[in-house]
Amino acid sequence: MEDEVVRKSLLVKQEASSNIVDNGNGHVGDGANNNGGATVRPSDSSATAILVISTIVAACGAFTGGSVAVYTSLAENGIIADLGLTVAEYSLFGSIMTIGAIIGALISGKMTDVIGRRYTFWILDIFYIMGWLSIIFAKGAWLLDFGRLLLGVGFGITCYVGPVYLAEITPKNLRGGFMSITQSMTGYGSSLTYLIGSIIISWRTLAIIGSIPCILMFLGLFLIPESPRWLVKIGKQREFEAALQRLRGVDADTSQEASDIKDYTDNLQQNSDDKIQNLFQRKYVHLLIVGVGLMLVQVLGGLYGFLFYMSEIFNSAGISSTVGYIVLAVTLIPSIFLGASLIDKLGRRTVLMVSAMGNCLGCLLTGLSYLLQDYNWWKGVSPILALVGVLVYMGSYSFGMVSIPWIIVSEIFPINVKGSAGTLCNLVNWFASFFVSYTFNFLFEWSSAGTFFIYSSICGLGVLFIAKLVPETKGRTLEEIQSSLTDILQ
Repeated sequence: MEDEVVRKSLLVKQEASSNIVDNGNGHVGDGANNNGGATVRPSDSSATAILVISTIVAACGAFTGGSVAVYTSLAENGIIADLGLTVAEYSLFGSIMTIGAIIGALISGKMTDVIGRRYTFWILDIFYIMGWLSIIFAKGAWLLDFGRLLLGVGFGITCYVGPVYLAEITPKNLRGGFMSITQSMTGYGSSLTYLIGSIIISWRTLAIIGSIPCILMFLGLFLIPESPRWLVKIGKQREFEAALQRLRGVDADTSQEASDIKDYTDNLQQNSDDKIQNLFQRKYVHLLIVGVGLMLVQVLGGLYGFLFYMSEIFNSAGISSTVGYIVLAVTLIPSIFLGASLIDKLGRRTVLMVSAMGNCLGCLLTGLSYLLQDYNWWKGVSPILALVGVLVYMGSYSFGMVSIPWIIVSEIFPINVKGSAGTLCNLVNWFASFFVSYTFNFLFEWSSAGTFFIYSSICGLGVLFIAKLVPETKGRTLEEIQSSLTDILQ
């Protein structure tokens, strides 16, 4: 009975909002009676300065994560030469980031729910700064490993809190674009680090450059507000209204949006707490399948094999790694921009399917190049084919797969289970990442062509998964998305 009352309340508010129309001069009024009365700007109409600053702060975290992910592939020769590390010691340095990320994933959901989104940003930024400083001043393997571990913890937390915070603060008409651009900063961080790393020899200098976004993030955190949805969840009504007004602008009418958020959150709070066992209720089964499935699709297609062992792929295919990195960096940037510009026009699902198809094709081309190399066929063509395959894979990944799975996960789970769901999805992502990075060398030694054919098959299965099970979420508020995907308001 109580659920039915809330459902009707939301329907009335949605019908009321549909009567608000643009009168042609940038103002809005009631569609049924718009005869010169007072006008207000709808709360979801434009980006305010504080919303942009908040997005930049989240983007700095994602950018740093991209730099962290590819740092070891660029610094390998310099670190081994300067510090005398063995191959085994350097392998530990490279892979320990995923261990740190698993730790970060494990604590991210609960931390974000208990202390808030903003303070979680503070903590992850401290991990980032301390991690880079440890690497910059390292004289031996232990400090390098410690720094890499801290960076991994920061990255693991970033993967959850960044998209959750942005999903909760952005209006529905801007959410997809803002979140896509921010999450794509992981790709920008990777591409720019590739570009700089191919020019700068010193691994310490590269680490110093990598720490710059962390400093910008530190400064920006003094300016941004807490998530309004988290504030209303913990009962801070006055702070909730102030934060929402600040994000939407002083001249925005936030009353309807505030009322919808509060009614929906209050109903969820009364129905269940954020406990891991609540995730396995029947009404959340489809959401869990979508969330966990997207995390697996994002990673099991070979991402960290490409990222961690890019130099090995280029060298074994007969391509100069310096040339490869430069061409890759130049390719990624327009791909990221194109994906971000299309996500709210074509929808998350469409862009994600195109991205997964591109991943499948990229792995297929890369595997085919190694097959030609194994049989000594078309020797002049196989290196070019390998380069094209890598560019297609990474470009397609940056087009949508880098950001959209995290966007959808942050959108579909109601706030009463978001912490537990986010922790689970984040853990699945990083365990899968560790699996791919750990098994890549073994698979590559078994069959270089076969490795990429396996990845291509997984990407192909990912296309089917997205087509059959992943919902479209563009153009709707979080409350509308979540109520349509669960039985709570039905």
